[in-house]
Amino acid sequence: MSLHEVFRDCAAQRRAALIGYLPAGFPTVPDSAELFRAMVRGDGDTPGCDVVEIGIPYSDPVMDGPTIQAAGGEALRNGFRVRQLFDLVATVAEAGAAPVVMTYWNPVHRYGPDAFARDLAAAGGLGVITPDLIPDEADEWLTAARRYDLDRIFLVAPSSTDRRLAMTAEAGSGFLYAASVMGVTGARDSVSGSARDLVRRTREHTELPIGVGLGVRTAEHAAEVGSFADGVIVGSAFVSRVRREGTTGVAEFAAELGRGVRSNPAPVPEVVD
Repeated sequence: MSLHEVFRDCAAQRRAALIGYLPAGFPTVPDSAELFRAMVRGDGDTPGCDVVEIGIPYSDPVMDGPTIQAAGGEALRNGFRVRQLFDLVATVAEAGAAPVVMTYWNPVHRYGPDAFARDLAAAGGLGVITPDLIPDEADEWLTAARRYDLDRIFLVAPSSTDRRLAMTAEAGSGFLYAASVMGVTGARDSVSGSARDLVRRTREHTELPIGVGLGVRTAEHAAEVGSFADGVIVGSAFVSRVRREGTTGVAEFAAELGRGVRSNPAPVPEVVD
């Protein structure tokens, strides 16, 4: 299933897609595989994530807040290597969710963009989110991603000008990642008031689905964001749940969030074929 089909099917249910994030190899590679399965499975009554972002741990994670930084550091100390990513991507695909990778550019550059795109596509990956790569500097990646039919997922922010929003939308595919606050990742007590306006401004330039991330940590947050965005992105709160409650807690949290995005059917725009 493509990302287009995932968002189309969620829109047909008049709800946002639930997008969950965890670092690959956290706390260990075998644990990580079980956690990703739990994110997709949910609690048996309510399914979990429609899309799973598999993060590549990185030694200089400038966008990540302390929760994700610590988790990525733990994965690296426990021996995670980029080559192990692809088995985890396959795990998510086999569990029934759409796998995408979130990574800083340097690990892809060192691996080789064409080889990375080739191996990701072979594992069942659908696309890559590149938080520190802007479309103006992404020619090498755009070429590789298009060669292997991978979606190119770029970020927009409250500071993005209309010109930047249009350029980013033109270069991207799959969905756009709307960072709802200026700053690093992390769960917050409330959803940023700038998120709704950013989604509104971005919609003026694209028909791509728009996912909102940075700050969601409760089912109520998920319902709120799902009322105006096409995707609800949750990362730090999943990491925190791993530390407190392990795999069972992650499955229950994914189901909680799943109920959140289904609790208040949203006027989600139809995804255009």
